[in-house]
Formats: sequence, structure tokens, C-alpha cells
Amino acid sequence: MSSTPNVTRATSDGASWLASAGAYPRSTLALWRERPDAPVVLPCGTAFDVVSAPAIFGRRMLDRLWDEGPGSGPVALFRGRTLLFAAPGTAQRLPSLLTWEEWGSHRTEAVPPLPCHGTGDAVTVPALGGGDSPAAAPGSCRWLVAPDTRHPWLPGPEVVLWAAVRAARSAVRISIFPPADQGAKVYDVSRRR
Repeated sequence: MSSTPNVTRATSDGASWLASAGAYPRSTLALWRERPDAPVVLPCGTAFDVVSAPAIFGRRMLDRLWDEGPGSGPVALFRGRTLLFAAPGTAQRLPSLLTWEEWGSHRTEAVPPLPCHGTGDAVTVPALGGGDSPAAAPGSCRWLVAPDTRHPWLPGPEVVLWAAVRAARSAVRISIFPPADQGAKVYDVSRRR
């Protein structure tokens, strides 16, 4: 059972932190006051970076962060992807850590690519209310862990790598033995004298 917090609505402090990522924070806050159900596109690289994972793998990473690690910062779900908000600079450093971990050489559904969004990129941020209104379309943007403070703790690249490796290990059984030859003849030698 996961101990991930059930915070699906951003607080006013969380909204202020999100808005601080943009060039015009007051305009973003005014838009949210007028339309609290509106998702907004915000730039990455100053207040946060974002690591994008397929929804199920991202949920496994989130569970590892909360069950075995330090927890997470805000986390959103958008178009079948889990968006983990990370410390600025993570998008620059994490790809080299993943390469060092030989992440790409084990590419399977259980070890997916993890695109990183940093300086020069932008992401869609869920509505403050979480996007869980009855009118919200399936697969729409919503918070799994909404921002609730002006200075949220954000995992850095090493913490995100740790969570990804643990999530992959939990999804894949790794053996040092090669797979058995299905066409091989097997003899029972246990009864021989």
C-alpha cells in the first residue's frame, strides 16, 4: 500500500509557486482566479524541471519515492504520462546519469525512456482544482500530488534516478542465468544410484 499523499488540489501558496515559473506570475494567478479549472502552460528551468514517464511506470516511481525514499514534490498526470516536478537542473543532469546506469541498453516496457523538460521547455500544468470536475475528459491533466507550499521540496537528479532504478527492478525479474532452452531434453537423475 502506498503512502503517497492524497493532495489533488493546489493551495494558494502552491499556485503562487507554480505561477513564479512564468514571466508574468500575476497574470497567471489572475487567470486562475477567473478560471480555476483551466490548465496552463508554464516554462521549465527556473522554478522546476519535469521528468516525464509513462503513467504506470511513473506511478511505480512515485510509490518508491514515498514508500522507500524521501517523498516527492508535485506530480501530475497528463495524456498518459506522469510528470514528476523536479529541482531545476535535473533535466540537464538526469540523462547522463541514466546513460551511466545503462538505462537505454535495457529498453523494454518495464524500462521506458524518461524525457526530461528543463530550460527552454514548457509543460502543461493541471488546473488548481485538480482537473477532476465532471466535465474533465478522460486522460485530462490532473494532480496526483498538488503543490501546497511556496517552497516545495523537489527531488534532484540522483533521487529521480534512484526511484527509476527501483521501479524498474520491481517490474523486471533479473536473473544471472540464461533462459532455459525450451527444446532441450531433460533427464531425471535424482533417482540414480
